[in-house]
Amino acid sequence: MGKALNKLSDSTLKKLAAVQAEKERFYSDGGGLEIKHSKGGKLTWYFRYRTGGREVAAERLKLGAYPELSLKAAREKRTLCRAWLAEGKNPRYELCATVQEALKPVTVKEAINYWLEEYAKDNRKDYIKLVQRMDKHIICHIGAIPLDKCDTRQWIACFDRVRKKAPVAAGHVMQTCKQALKFCRRRRYAFSNALDDLIVTDVGKRAEIRERVHSNSELKEILRAIDGDVFAPYYSALMRLLIVFGCRTAEIRLSEIKEWDLKEMLWTVPKEHSKTKVTIFRPIPDGILPFIQKLVEQNAHTGLLLGELKKDTTVAQYGRNAHKRLKQEHWTLHDFRHTFTTMLNDLGVDPHIVEHITAHQMPGQQKTYNHSRYLQAKRDALNLWVERLDVIAGYNENIVILRGIQ
Repeated sequence: MGKALNKLSDSTLKKLAAVQAEKERFYSDGGGLEIKHSKGGKLTWYFRYRTGGREVAAERLKLGAYPELSLKAAREKRTLCRAWLAEGKNPRYELCATVQEALKPVTVKEAINYWLEEYAKDNRKDYIKLVQRMDKHIICHIGAIPLDKCDTRQWIACFDRVRKKAPVAAGHVMQTCKQALKFCRRRRYAFSNALDDLIVTDVGKRAEIRERVHSNSELKEILRAIDGDVFAPYYSALMRLLIVFGCRTAEIRLSEIKEWDLKEMLWTVPKEHSKTKVTIFRPIPDGILPFIQKLVEQNAHTGLLLGELKKDTTVAQYGRNAHKRLKQEHWTLHDFRHTFTTMLNDLGVDPHIVEHITAHQMPGQQKTYNHSRYLQAKRDALNLWVERLDVIAGYNENIVILRGIQ
């Protein structure tokens, strides 16, 4: 390649274009950029290069016709091709990929759906909800825009629409989109840094960490209401089991009868129903066994412990309003886990046993190496807890709860 650059000028090119060549001829602009003057007077840009030493034949890569591809634009392509060569890449393949990307760029919709299908579908329990949320808040507004052309302001406009009614949800939507774009970038599917600098408080607000723990009197009212007709039968059964086992709502909502071994008195939650994706083993306390047997018998034809499969949103909504039936301060179904954890610790149960019953994620090396089920310790703890619940509910009138005594 010659050392001199920018040998040609627009005036020279215009003169060439005005006349027909006697024979096909190439004129060099330097640095590998050439223009071919055809017999008909047509001018075509080429980039001349080698992918090896002098022993390798030179190749010519067609860049475009003049004046459609201007002198300035042709020189920019030359710079791009030389950079690819410096990186050990073949300009012919790189240019082809660039042209295809420009003609059919990855859109915001395609990028979001790529993450949903390639990652969220197998790794997120809330996959269906994510699809609906992305369709409603993102795809229907900016889905058709090429991802690399969608700037931060356009994303923020989507988040702001959510923030006006649900600021916490706006933060969740932003974090989901941010995760999706990073996934696409790591997989070299599409590139966008539009959300990199944003944090939750830029578009909404963080969810408050709630530590709602029921008092003994509140828990007594709830237990009595469960035994009465305050709540629908499905939810009475659900709440009773949430209180007894301190489990997540989904673990009961999705529970199948085959998970319950009444002979061994063991409830095995499959990893498919577990948030932490591990199998959970919980002994069935003596005091709750008759209730479980009754559920199994009456719902055997459905295969589900509670007899039907309700949507998580339906159950959550009922749980958010359940306190109103008892005129108590606001609580949710998840708060039964807080109450369970707090009261078992107050009863003197070893904290690590409580953690195993609630199936919290274990820290560090314990997660990898500690596979003990602690079944007897968990059985003792749950039996103690059910006895305590009977006392709280007032079913054992010979025992009175004294403050300060655990």
